[in-house]
Amino acid sequence: MSNVIRQTGGERMGREALPPPPRLLDRVRDAVRVRGYSLRTEEAYVEWARRFVLFHGRQHPDSLGMEAVEGFLTHLAVERHVAPSTQNQAKAALLFLYKEVLGRTDDWLGSVVQAKRRPRLPVVLSVPELRSLLEAMDGVMALVARLLYGTGMRVMEGLRLRVKDVDFERGLLVVRCGKGGKDRITMLPTALVPDLKAHLERVKALHEKDRAEGHGAVWLPYALAAKSPEAPYAWGWQWVFPSAVRSEDPRTGQTHRHHLHAESVQKAVRLAAKAAGLVKPVTPHVLRHSFATHLLQFGHDIRTIQELLGHRDVTTTMIYTHVLNRGGHGVESPLDRIL
Repeated sequence: MSNVIRQTGGERMGREALPPPPRLLDRVRDAVRVRGYSLRTEEAYVEWARRFVLFHGRQHPDSLGMEAVEGFLTHLAVERHVAPSTQNQAKAALLFLYKEVLGRTDDWLGSVVQAKRRPRLPVVLSVPELRSLLEAMDGVMALVARLLYGTGMRVMEGLRLRVKDVDFERGLLVVRCGKGGKDRITMLPTALVPDLKAHLERVKALHEKDRAEGHGAVWLPYALAAKSPEAPYAWGWQWVFPSAVRSEDPRTGQTHRHHLHAESVQKAVRLAAKAAGLVKPVTPHVLRHSFATHLLQFGHDIRTIQELLGHRDVTTTMIYTHVLNRGGHGVESPLDRIL
């Protein structure tokens, strides 16, 4: 009997010594990182999983089904009045939770309702409006805004530029891991070359100062830092637009100088639009819309613009042809003739 007790006690101690199973949100983080998704995607998926659990009274998602998922999505649309894109992001996060984290293969996972996005014309600035906006900006933010408009890059594509991806000799930029994880090439505006070179000289001096203080490493994708320990310190891998302060990487805990935050650029563009007296809602993405529309206006073909923007389908690029239409596809109003 005593042997059984001792054996049972030993087994209990062994069980107690085992680490607790990972929490649900930690499992979501691990699944996202294994698949190489960005930190922004990780944060979004974790947040939607958390909100889903709280919405259903902290019940574990494994005990919930299609009705619970659709009930949450309906709540977002009907009561929270979120945009279709936000609702679809929540849907993608929940499907990831069930398929990749919980390992569910239920048939209903393929039939969750997708919110329909209504086609809307993008906000586009005229050439005079664009000029007044850029003239209202200065410093690094002015350079970022000019580069976004001059290349058609999305704001995060511009902020994630590395020094090695700027090719002054060939006059081009290499956009790495754009939307959909695709790489592409776009032009480097000649007018920006002197300012960009001067900016990179200042960035290089800042990098050398970081190295002298025992820092200077930059975050690298795909475990490149482990394969090549010197790579994080190499000049070519540094951000073109580094932050003014060093910060701790939330994934590794290491101290790096990250790139500028997107919200800083958004704020600078918004303030510049106000200073320029623009009444249109202006964001950094408006610069991309204006880039495409102005290229069409200057006579460039739609296929070339599609490649520069990185659109998978030319029908996405075709939206800018509608922006150029004037009053019913170019038809002159009879009122203009009468008056």
